[in-house]
Amino acid sequence: MHSEVRLRQVALVARDLGPVAARLESDLGLPEPYEDPGIIRFGLRNVVYPVGDTFLEVVSPVRDGTTAGRYLDRRGGDSGYMAIFQFDGFDALAAARGRLSGLGIRVVWQDDRDDIAGTHLHPRDVPGAIVSLDAATPVESWRWAGPAWTGGAPAYEAGGITGITVAAVEPDAVAARWAAVLGVEASGRRVVVDGGRQVIDFTAAGDRSAEGITAVGFDRPGRNGTYEICGVRMDVRADGER
Repeated sequence: MHSEVRLRQVALVARDLGPVAARLESDLGLPEPYEDPGIIRFGLRNVVYPVGDTFLEVVSPVRDGTTAGRYLDRRGGDSGYMAIFQFDGFDALAAARGRLSGLGIRVVWQDDRDDIAGTHLHPRDVPGAIVSLDAATPVESWRWAGPAWTGGAPAYEAGGITGITVAAVEPDAVAARWAAVLGVEASGRRVVVDGGRQVIDFTAAGDRSAEGITAVGFDRPGRNGTYEICGVRMDVRADGER
């Protein structure tokens, strides 16, 4: 059972998708991914890997002038990109969306379907990553991960994403900002979601170009290790500890 909001998917951005995908599969032991043909509308291609019932995505620009391409330029190379949070139902998502205007947060993209809804927030208003607020029905489904996760969930391995680290010029203020968006409390530079099962830590960045997701934590039974992939530290622990 999951609480009202959880980190369901993390996205990385890469100039060259193939080598990053190969490292994720060899070092983290991730299974064959889903490739979403629909994201070509953003000028991207991608791969989406299940990690338990959470997801790790890699996107890569296939044309000039994309948001992802500009993000790569600003960060100076491959990096963390998006944090996608799932609310427990469309009513909870509607309440979260309702908080945005009062917080002065702009929505840059919104997609509402019968079984899933997404809301990308302006990164200048919520620094550190592109944050998305989503909901799905049934709650275990996740259309963004492909047909196998549409209308329900297939059998999946144990484990999952346990959290992320986000660098920001003003980490205390940014932690409070993310907490306000998610409708939870910040504890200093830490925000906890999914009933304490996932942790978002905020650290100091030297300047705006260094802001972003710098680490992802995973629970992968039978695996332990730390890897640098796509400009991001991957902390893989068999017991889920980061």
